[in-house]
Amino acid sequence: MKVKVRKITVLAIVALFLAEQQAWSVTEAGQKQQKEEHHTGGSLYMTNNIVNFGVTADETANDVEEIHFSADELQNDDNADLITAIGNVEVEYNQMHLQADRLTYNQNTDVITAEGNVRLLASDGSIVYSDKVALSDKMSVGEMYKIKALLRDKSHVEASRFRKKDNETKVMYDAVYTACDICEGKSPLWTVKARKVQHNEKTQDMNYTDAVVRIKDVPVFYTPFLTHPDPTVKRRSGLLPPSLGSSNYLDSYVQPRYFWAVDDQTNVVFAPIFSSNKNPVLGGSYEHYFYNAYTNITGSWLRDDGKTRKKNRGNLFASGRYDINDLWRMTYDLQYVSDYIYLKDLNLPNDDDAWLNSHVQFERFSGRNYASIEAFYYKMLSYDLRNRNASQYHRINEQKPLVAPLIDVEVYSDPSDIGSYFKTQLNSASVYHHNGEETQRLTSINAWELPMTTRFGEKYRFVASLKSDIYYINDYRYNNNDTYTGTTARFFPQAGVEWRLPFVRATEDSRQILEPVVVAVVAPDGGNQVDKIPNEDSADVYFDDTNVLDLDRYAGYDRNDTGSRVSYGLRWSTYGNIIGRTSSFIAQSFERKRNSNFIESLDEDNNSHFSDYVGRINAQPHEYLDLNYRFRLDKKNLNAKYSELGVGVGPSFLRGYASYIFLRGNTYYNDLYSERKELYTSLSSEVSQFWRVSIYNLRDLTDHSRGNLEHGGSIIYEDECFKWETTVRKCNSSNPDLKNSYEFGTTFYLKTIGSFGR
Repeated sequence: MKVKVRKITVLAIVALFLAEQQAWSVTEAGQKQQKEEHHTGGSLYMTNNIVNFGVTADETANDVEEIHFSADELQNDDNADLITAIGNVEVEYNQMHLQADRLTYNQNTDVITAEGNVRLLASDGSIVYSDKVALSDKMSVGEMYKIKALLRDKSHVEASRFRKKDNETKVMYDAVYTACDICEGKSPLWTVKARKVQHNEKTQDMNYTDAVVRIKDVPVFYTPFLTHPDPTVKRRSGLLPPSLGSSNYLDSYVQPRYFWAVDDQTNVVFAPIFSSNKNPVLGGSYEHYFYNAYTNITGSWLRDDGKTRKKNRGNLFASGRYDINDLWRMTYDLQYVSDYIYLKDLNLPNDDDAWLNSHVQFERFSGRNYASIEAFYYKMLSYDLRNRNASQYHRINEQKPLVAPLIDVEVYSDPSDIGSYFKTQLNSASVYHHNGEETQRLTSINAWELPMTTRFGEKYRFVASLKSDIYYINDYRYNNNDTYTGTTARFFPQAGVEWRLPFVRATEDSRQILEPVVVAVVAPDGGNQVDKIPNEDSADVYFDDTNVLDLDRYAGYDRNDTGSRVSYGLRWSTYGNIIGRTSSFIAQSFERKRNSNFIESLDEDNNSHFSDYVGRINAQPHEYLDLNYRFRLDKKNLNAKYSELGVGVGPSFLRGYASYIFLRGNTYYNDLYSERKELYTSLSSEVSQFWRVSIYNLRDLTDHSRGNLEHGGSIIYEDECFKWETTVRKCNSSNPDLKNSYEFGTTFYLKTIGSFGR
């Protein structure tokens, strides 16, 4: 027997047809040799009523796959040229296994018939059951009757008849498909039924005639004709499931989507939005894969006939990456929007961002060394700041920078015999503002570091560095009155040491770790020249538990962390062997000289040598309780200046969560940092194995409270084959254009088929 096996597709489940049968030949011990035209060198042997079929050495040499055949009884009718295998018939070929009660081969008509509890275990893990199978024309044509199939992904197919034609076309009649589990006496949650399903292997198409989607046997969707690629097709042009939703700006809307596979590397998606309240929104995306690069572009455009919006509105987002060679790569992320409220109106990505950041970067990686060249451009979207302080908003908007180029180079030496190494960092930035301010800076930092661990477990890190800056400043406005234009330079030496000593205690039930940490820094006082050097990259800084122990607490280069100081803290954590963990941290800094630059910018008490207390607590003493707390406490009276608390309580059946954020307003930066108090609460429940419900609310608790800022919820049903999710969200924005803004969306997902909805 010579056999060629074709690949099995999901809905073309008759993998039983081992494809092109070239010939059968049988030689039985004690019987005459069969006709010469049927002989291919194979032999059939019967020993103890067990029949085994194998191939000769000649066939093996010709790369003919071996077929294993067995049955309880073999009957050979020479007059009718009929071979019949009876009882526990099994055929194994190329990881495929066929079982039947009876198998008959008519050599005159070249018809193979398998009957009685026919079962096929396909090479992909699928199992096919049938009452009767008939194969002819060298097994290239055949039929199956009353078939049932369990596919590898646990989905099910049933059909009254299956026919395989010789032109690589398979047809199923009265076919039913579902990915749901089938329980006795109950209908599946959903099924797809069709009068005829045709699979063309050559074109890789699945064609349905009179297809109906049923939910619990109730028809919900009908189409007289439907076609889609078979599961072997990875991508092809065609319609994608549409999105549905509703919002206060668009009202009800639908977004059909068409996928265009331009070539093997290029995808285009057309995704317009048609709504009941606005003109059509033209939208889509472009995606292209190169050998060593990738790019993705998405955008939309709308002509708005309303009175409170721009006429022509739109957005364009582009991102990508290009691997230039083994050392260099380029990435970019470009973001444009016509107006600050467009993204919120259409519920597009980045709709909650205060800024849009366009960024281009070239990077070089070589061992431990690194280099980058970058450029940044910003667009402000925040309405809250404009509503709270219009003059400040316009000032910031006018001063938004263009940064090009920003160059950064880091070079590390090889470690010495004692583990020390040198680090050289070069940074250059050119910053241009809309109001004419201009800053050009070149910075060099040369540092020596030595990490070490003593025999007693003490961990040290010694650091010594020299930072050198040179600036060219044009039209710098200091205190909104004085201006400065010119060149200035500065030098800033610094030395520091970090010490840690972890103590570990282990018992039968838990382990505890106690680690004191001390960081000492020696540096000169003053020298930031705030009247000549603008603060471009170190303005957004806050003293908290993340930077209290850093040698340099500024994130950028324009401000130096001047003055000598000692920072000290304590970490403690405990871990249960089975359940339960808790960790905590608290720290403070002591400044040698009052009015240090870092503390002065954040604390109205300029006469103190000590900073506030900062820390955090993370605890999970039980699986039904989570606690996370970050704080900054006044050093005098321990009043909270910053609090961030999150608590989760309860099992999955009914779990509550609450988070509270408090940030005290800063008098020094009153126009930027006003008091903030927000309470977020949520309640979720896994009602049953399949149902989940959740609700949430965000509330403003300040003296000038706006009440509930946002609230909403979701209902989710999910089982092994179906998911339905409905979400509702309502916002109470200070922006009159977004007053009573809401979003509503619902999504239906059918496993193995796709989603339909928002």
